[in-house]
Amino acid sequence: MQTEQSQKDMDETALVRLAQSGNSQAFATLLEHHYDRMFRFAYRWCGNRSDAEDITQQACIKLARSLGQFRFESAFSSWLYRLVINCARDWRKGQERHRGEDGEADAESGSPEGTAETPVYLRQILALLDQMAEGFKETALLVHAEGLTHAEAARVLSVKESTISWRLHEIRKQLQQLRTDSGSQEARP
Repeated sequence: MQTEQSQKDMDETALVRLAQSGNSQAFATLLEHHYDRMFRFAYRWCGNRSDAEDITQQACIKLARSLGQFRFESAFSSWLYRLVINCARDWRKGQERHRGEDGEADAESGSPEGTAETPVYLRQILALLDQMAEGFKETALLVHAEGLTHAEAARVLSVKESTISWRLHEIRKQLQQLRTDSGSQEARP
């Protein structure tokens, strides 16, 4: 007897294969099933609704162009996270080039839930993660924001599970330092 999850996986596999063969309805259904996850991850990656929409749009285009490259060697969702991460990195590079030209960035912000602004602490965390080596931000978001296990995040990022654990440990140390620094600044007269 098949479990509900294995049936869902088989359905998704069939849907991906149909979309790969050029079935536009299958692609639309696949996108409908995963769009919210793509947007949520993009938002958590950049902390800005407008930018997350741009990243997600780029990811949808890239998905249409590269779906044929998916080889079923991992879960489709793992492959999709990797695709969104690559689009987010490309987007950031484009933004950095744009800032270099204009000298200023778009400051619009907003959460996917529609609240007015991203909390200051979240911005501090995202800024900290941006300063860390490549892979740290993605690790934190996959494990803490998306709820993936260390093993699942390792598969998405193509690293060892121990690397994920080490990165999370380093992030915690940096966050503790951020809290300590913030607390000592508040205590100063």
